[in-house]
Amino acid sequence: MTKKLLIVDDEPHIRMLIEQTLEDLEDDGVELLIAENGEEALRIIQEEKPNLVFLDVMMPKMNGMEVCYKVKKELNLSEVYIILLTAKGQEVDRQKGLDMGANKYMTKPFDPDEMLTIAKDILNN
Repeated sequence: MTKKLLIVDDEPHIRMLIEQTLEDLEDDGVELLIAENGEEALRIIQEEKPNLVFLDVMMPKMNGMEVCYKVKKELNLSEVYIILLTAKGQEVDRQKGLDMGANKYMTKPFDPDEMLTIAKDILNN
C-alpha cells in the first residue's frame, strides 16, 4: 500500500524546501501531497488519509491548530500522524499544539536531515 505524506504551508518557498527535503521518500514509494492552506489540507486529509502530515500553524483560511483539532478530535483520524511546524517555539504554543492532537511539534527553521529522518521513522512503522 502506498504511503502518503502531506505538506501544508502557505509560503511557496517553504513548501518547496520541505518537498525537496522529502523527495527522496518518493524512491521508497511515498506519494507527496501538497496543500497551500488549512481548508485544502483538511479536504486532502479526508480524501487521501495521508500517513503523515507536516502542518504549518500560521495560515490563512484555517490555521494548523484548527486543522489538527478537526482531524484528530472531530474526524477521529488517529492514524494520521501530524507534525505541527511553527516559528513559535514557546512551551505554551507547543503544549497547545499537543492538546489539539498533534503527535509532534517542530520549530522553524527546521533541520532538513532531522525532518527526513523523522518522516522515514514514522512511515516505516
